[in-house]
Amino acid sequence: MSRFLITSALPYVNGVKHLGNLAGSLLPADIHARFRRQTGHEVLFLCGTDEHGTPVELAAHAAGVPVADYCARQHAVQADIYRRFGLSFDHFSRTSGIANRQLTQDIFRQLDKAGFIEKRAILQAYSPTDRRFLPDRYVVGTCPHCGHANARGDQCESCTKLLDPEDLLSPRSAISGTTDVEFRESRHLFLKLSAFDGRLRDWLATRRNWPPLVRSIALKWLDEGLRDRCITRDLDWGVPVPKDGFEDKVFYVWFDAPIGYIAAAIKWSEAAPGRDWREWWQSGADVTYLQFLAKDNVPFHAVSFPATLLGSGLPFKLVDTIKGFNWLTFEGDKFSTSAGRGIFTDTALELLPADTWRWWLAANAPETADADFILARFVDGVNKDLADVFGNLVNRCLAFAAARFDGIVPPAARLGPLEQQLALSLDTHLANLRRHHESLALRKAADEVRAIWRLANAYLAEAAPWSAIKNDTPRAATIVNTGINLVRVAALAAWPFIPSSAAKVLCSLGEAADAVPWPQDGTQALSAVPAGRRITVPPLLFPKIAVADLATT
Repeated sequence: MSRFLITSALPYVNGVKHLGNLAGSLLPADIHARFRRQTGHEVLFLCGTDEHGTPVELAAHAAGVPVADYCARQHAVQADIYRRFGLSFDHFSRTSGIANRQLTQDIFRQLDKAGFIEKRAILQAYSPTDRRFLPDRYVVGTCPHCGHANARGDQCESCTKLLDPEDLLSPRSAISGTTDVEFRESRHLFLKLSAFDGRLRDWLATRRNWPPLVRSIALKWLDEGLRDRCITRDLDWGVPVPKDGFEDKVFYVWFDAPIGYIAAAIKWSEAAPGRDWREWWQSGADVTYLQFLAKDNVPFHAVSFPATLLGSGLPFKLVDTIKGFNWLTFEGDKFSTSAGRGIFTDTALELLPADTWRWWLAANAPETADADFILARFVDGVNKDLADVFGNLVNRCLAFAAARFDGIVPPAARLGPLEQQLALSLDTHLANLRRHHESLALRKAADEVRAIWRLANAYLAEAAPWSAIKNDTPRAATIVNTGINLVRVAALAAWPFIPSSAAKVLCSLGEAADAVPWPQDGTQALSAVPAGRRITVPPLLFPKIAVADLATT
């Protein structure tokens, strides 16, 4: 048994996240964590709210509450939403906690001692109207690369180019909207990222199994030339800089946020006796570290965070595989937290059960290209896959067993050619499913789960127990026994994707839903539920939905 350290990108604490955030990191990470647990591996799945940076300050300012209070409240809101979505974090942390503060400062001191920190005077945006310096996201303007009119001072949301505030055309304050932005000199600290070019290239050369999307983004950063990055900001909220002369600064959010993954493990370790975070972050080759994130986060995780850890000289685990995702769009346009465009996670849970969203987002994951969420397409996919295929399989088989065999699993006679071929087909599908999970091919894994559901339905249609029972009760009993076991296999295969619904099915079969094993080979899987066990018929799992049901969006 090997161990898997899994992290998903830390969602900003500035408001409830939309479905795009769920699809691009949180959900895929959870599905993989569940698969690894299901196959007997030890897993540490970490995440948390990212609580520093200008977006958080701006959101708190807009809400009219102190930043600390705003973060605490929004962390609780997000944690509850992710719990209801079935995200199985081992710990859901906060980057504003003491553990992240201390660790960030320790890593900074090591970088400084090693000569990778440099003091520089830079021109920084200043607003006479606001009477303050304006850190990157406090400045908005026109992107010089694509012309987007509302680019931020750190990155253009439209073309994803990284920016500095002075790059923007027609800059204005994000606080007051004033255009009297001028640039004054301010002293800051830089991470000498350019010094890591060779080490990063050598390290990336050992990560040959990364998806093409991730490798291309990382190498593009290197090929375009690494720029030293300013890692301090003129803000009140954040991790204080432990260096003489910079007491009025805090660290740039992208410096301390990834360190929050390690800090989350420290908090997890402190929560129960016998846990040691070092076994995960400072251990040997038995730990595989996987990150799940959207493509705009790739540079920070594939370049700047590894450089930070390498430069510190501390024995921290570097990521083995980064699974990057493209964007999920909404009806042909971008989801947008700031513009309130799209379906947000709290609203989604009010409209439909979590598994409905989980399945569609996984089955249509934006892996090789951006994927568009269209309401009509969503409704059609959910009805076909969940109601017509999986839900129909469970209901038609278990309802027939309840009606004709009094809810008792009947004994199976000798399996015929149809069942023998079924076992062989199951072997193939289960092997494919496992391979797709292991290669992080989310859509292909969902396709294989769907194929298992269809295989089970096709078997019942061909074997037709409702016809066999008229003149061959032992044969009908064998078919129903096989069908019940097929329902079990279908639920086990689906559990990483739709855990709540799969658990309901397994409970109806007398299985322990808190111990969901990986399906055995086809022959064993078709005899796993013993004859004589009482089963029940679960309530309708997935009622048909209509576009009108989502009209509130």
